[in-house]
Amino acid sequence: MRTSSDNSSKKTHSGNPLTNTKVVPYVFIAPFILFFLVIYLYPFIATIMMSFQRIDGPNNAEFIGFANYQRLFNRNFVQALQTTFRYAFWDVVVLTIIPLIFAVILNSGIVKFPSFFKSVFFVPALTSTIVVGIVFRLAFGTLPTAPANRLLALFGLAPKDWLMFPDTGNFVLILLTLWRWMGVNIIYYISGLQAIPTELYEAAEIDGASSVQQFFHVSLPGIRPVLIYVITITVLGGFAMFTESVALWAQNNPGGVGRTIVGYMYLMGFYKSNMGMASAVGLVLLGLVVIVNLLQLTAMGFFRKED
Repeated sequence: MRTSSDNSSKKTHSGNPLTNTKVVPYVFIAPFILFFLVIYLYPFIATIMMSFQRIDGPNNAEFIGFANYQRLFNRNFVQALQTTFRYAFWDVVVLTIIPLIFAVILNSGIVKFPSFFKSVFFVPALTSTIVVGIVFRLAFGTLPTAPANRLLALFGLAPKDWLMFPDTGNFVLILLTLWRWMGVNIIYYISGLQAIPTELYEAAEIDGASSVQQFFHVSLPGIRPVLIYVITITVLGGFAMFTESVALWAQNNPGGVGRTIVGYMYLMGFYKSNMGMASAVGLVLLGLVVIVNLLQLTAMGFFRKED
């Protein structure tokens, strides 16, 4: 028989929101919801609103409709768009193929001390982007005594102004990116390769498959999820590239050679104090990234149902 004290304790227990099974789940997810609302949703909505405004100070905003988008497609923006697409394309090609080759070699067992080489390749990802940019800026300087020009001189070639022209500047930028992030992608690929059952390679070898055939028919299908992930984050990194460009060119960016869309957005927002235009650039960039990623994922069969 229940006493009155038991009933009162039950009421107190059920009245405590921290012990209510219907309330507790919302308490646990509340930090994530607040973080999402404050860090992501509110800035996104504010950016959309600012893209339709002319902002002349923190408390002076005027609605101007699509005027920012109409003025957006000028020569400087188109040049930044071309630079971004060119960089993103070669970034995907280089950071997908070269790390995969090194990962296969390190995972094959023909290299002694593979852990040492993994560490060597991964160390550049831990270095400061600004420091790396300064080093590359000095290595590919305009003087004949710059290391890159000294290397050209060994082959009887004339020195180059590496960072002053689009083609050579993009080459230096891709080289910097490859040096920094190749080790990270190598680790991704090796983790995928080591997850493939060895029985598949043994069966392929029994059937007479060569090493090249094993790579294309066993290794590549086995690391398909990793490959999709690597390409996806490389595409995102290519379109979001900003720090490397600033580190290489600093304020000396002749004709906007190394300026990407993010760099153009930064120029509009902080140097020209045109936050409305910068917001429009950011939303256009968001749309481009979504479209390119959807096309890339569709081409790689990410949305295709497995049989």
